[in-house]
Amino acid sequence: MFGYPFVERMSTGTHDDLLSSALYLTDGKNQVLFISNDVIYVSKASTARIRKSISEKTGIGASNILIAATHTHSAPVTVDLVISANDPIVPKVDKNYLKFMEDSTVKAACQAVEHATWAEIAVVVGDATGVGTNRHNPEWAKDTDVPAMFVKNKNNEYIGCMLVCNMHPTILHEDSTLYSGDFPHFIRKTLQEVVLGNGRPVIYFTGTAGNQSPRHVTKSNTFEEARRIGQIVADSIISKLTETVTYSSYMPISVAQKFVDLPKRTFPPVEWAKEHRDKTKKCFEELKKNSKIPQEVRTAEVNWFGSEELLYLSKLARNNELEKAYQHSLPAEIQIIKIGEWKFAAWPGEVFVEYGIELKKHAEEVALITYANGELQGYLVTREAQDGGYYEAGNSFFDHKAGELMLSETIKELKSI
Repeated sequence: MFGYPFVERMSTGTHDDLLSSALYLTDGKNQVLFISNDVIYVSKASTARIRKSISEKTGIGASNILIAATHTHSAPVTVDLVISANDPIVPKVDKNYLKFMEDSTVKAACQAVEHATWAEIAVVVGDATGVGTNRHNPEWAKDTDVPAMFVKNKNNEYIGCMLVCNMHPTILHEDSTLYSGDFPHFIRKTLQEVVLGNGRPVIYFTGTAGNQSPRHVTKSNTFEEARRIGQIVADSIISKLTETVTYSSYMPISVAQKFVDLPKRTFPPVEWAKEHRDKTKKCFEELKKNSKIPQEVRTAEVNWFGSEELLYLSKLARNNELEKAYQHSLPAEIQIIKIGEWKFAAWPGEVFVEYGIELKKHAEEVALITYANGELQGYLVTREAQDGGYYEAGNSFFDHKAGELMLSETIKELKSI
């Protein structure tokens, strides 16, 4: 099970099934598929294979298919990250499981197309306050909006729901050894039990959660706590489904796609990285011994993890051993699917929330979906995170200008669409 470094974590069973969930929409001219998988990443190569197979079976163009990971940390390894090679415990991707995931994704997509019927749509925006905060400081930037699209048929029965939540699904930690979608599972379950009906799909997307964590609000790292956190999101969305919500069957669809070559990062000298690693490790060890605040200790621990990864990447960069990984990740894809007035922009990578907040300043009714159509071997961070040496910047492959470039190109595409 993948998501926590330097800890052996073999599955002992399943708490809730890992799902591939798909929503197919067409306005008679354009067809789109939104697909979400309960895994930590879906690679660029997996995305290409899945899209090709779906296109061959359905005729839907690859550029109109969005495939993202929920980023649960309680699922198998699906991408061989460069930094994992520095972790003797993390295994390589199981090729049989990877094929199973890809085949299952194609199956889910084809089922969505086969079951298509006349529909009408409404979008409400829930509030995820209480689900988590900024990982580094609870007072720093966060985005608690949860746009949720509900789809009904002619009989006023729900077909399904799609939502975007800007929070790391990391209630469950390394001591949990059961497969699970984490708190998004409980969002799904509550929406199905209270609103949708059992068996109705909930396509869950993780938004700009790169520096967003439940760490500062959780009471424990248990399934009961995941249930409580999931309930907050679900209840918030359900409360918005009042009689004043208007459904419409007239929802024009348009799609834009752009590929961007991102600026690579200049890694620090190895000697500097060693000193940085030693400082962060010492800080963690001292806090572990003396601090009574678990969140403070955890933050110091992940900062140490980041410094270990930075040291490793600095050594690889010095020896010119990163180019292959860049080739697997680049160019980065920007995809925008517009449904009526709502725009869903999709980026690969673990994206800091500041980029989503800035995007919303340039367009109304827009949501940024991340971990989509590939991965970037880590995070898209801000200048502040890079200058401050935060954990996420420690294992970032790209300069902070990469996020700024993705943002500016997305804004351009939104204007054109």
